[in-house]
Amino acid sequence: MNHATGPQAADVESQYHADFAMGAHSARHLRRVLRLYLVRSGLSDVADAAELALSELVANVVRHVPGRRGRVCFLLQPGGVRVEVADGCPDLPVPAAAGALGEGGRGLVIVAAVTDRWGVTPYPDGRGKTVWFECVGKADPALRRP
Repeated sequence: MNHATGPQAADVESQYHADFAMGAHSARHLRRVLRLYLVRSGLSDVADAAELALSELVANVVRHVPGRRGRVCFLLQPGGVRVEVADGCPDLPVPAAAGALGEGGRGLVIVAAVTDRWGVTPYPDGRGKTVWFECVGKADPALRRP
């Protein structure tokens, strides 16, 4: 019988940070890291939603941030995870209008649909922002949005 080995929930750091120039393959690599992080933390039930939302936020950096520099942070919270993608571009993302026929612009609509909470926090100096989302595990429904 095969047994999984390696650190489990008690051995997983409560935060993961990465700061780099994002490119075409960044979302794929970050999804893998996020999934491992969530599975080893006992949050595998939110991994699919968190991976999809992370992909959308990374795609926004790749498409809209000059230099494509960004910072990704995964923060374990009681019963869930918070994922932050920060960049130095002052332009705030705007969800697509309902019924829009354009090829893009639906990333934040997807993020809102698959996460429990999300938002944008501009830097106090106006020189960037952090776009974040939270996913709450099935084990703690009291933390879900109303």
